[in-house]
Amino acid sequence: MKIVVIGGTGRIGTQVVNLLQDRGHEAVAAAPGTGVDTLTGEGLAEVLRGADVVVDVANSPSFEKEAAIDFFTRAMRNLTAAEQQAGVRHHVALSIIGVDEVPELGYYLAKVAQEEAVRASGVPFSIVRVGQFFEFIAPVMDLTTQGQEVHLPSTQLRPIAAADVAAVVAETAQGEPVNGLRLKAGPEIHRLDRLAEITLAVKPDGRTVVTDESAGMFAGIPDGVLTGDDTVETAPTRYEDWLKQN
Repeated sequence: MKIVVIGGTGRIGTQVVNLLQDRGHEAVAAAPGTGVDTLTGEGLAEVLRGADVVVDVANSPSFEKEAAIDFFTRAMRNLTAAEQQAGVRHHVALSIIGVDEVPELGYYLAKVAQEEAVRASGVPFSIVRVGQFFEFIAPVMDLTTQGQEVHLPSTQLRPIAAADVAAVVAETAQGEPVNGLRLKAGPEIHRLDRLAEITLAVKPDGRTVVTDESAGMFAGIPDGVLTGDDTVETAPTRYEDWLKQN
């Protein structure tokens, strides 16, 4: 199949392209750097010519609510219109577990708007919702560091390695549209403050962790929202093992 990966030069997209090419597909990375801009529509008609599947793993350059909503809605409007013209038969979108249950987070509202645009597009689709990336834990810790203390709440997460995210996205792209959700997360549920403690135990830097239920963007989110339910598929990689290997 010809599979076009929007955001195909990024963290997830690069891995998805490589996985699909290894499986014998014509996987094409589409991004502004390759001449494809979903915000303006530039290059879309050309890159989608003959495409069977579109995988969208592009991300907004801003996490601010209005900017992110504008990015995802404009990009989806242009992308799905081009997909319909090209006869694309499967759109795969990457999203976040619990994204529709956290209205106070502007970026999550933008991802909900993206999901709604996918559902309304008329193109058969699969939405892959995943847990927080392992790779985001250290930046989250840095954002809530005060002096030598990392302040984080006990909010439950079920994080997942980016490589496992790429694998489930590539697998979904090779299958039939589910016209609904597919959920994937890591094998373990952790409190966010505990994830920070694990991080500093493997890679100590002098900081200590303070449990602070008011700290950071994940403060106050009820248990179960960001971990999903019993329909979540489990990825193999444990956070501590990943830390030691990276």
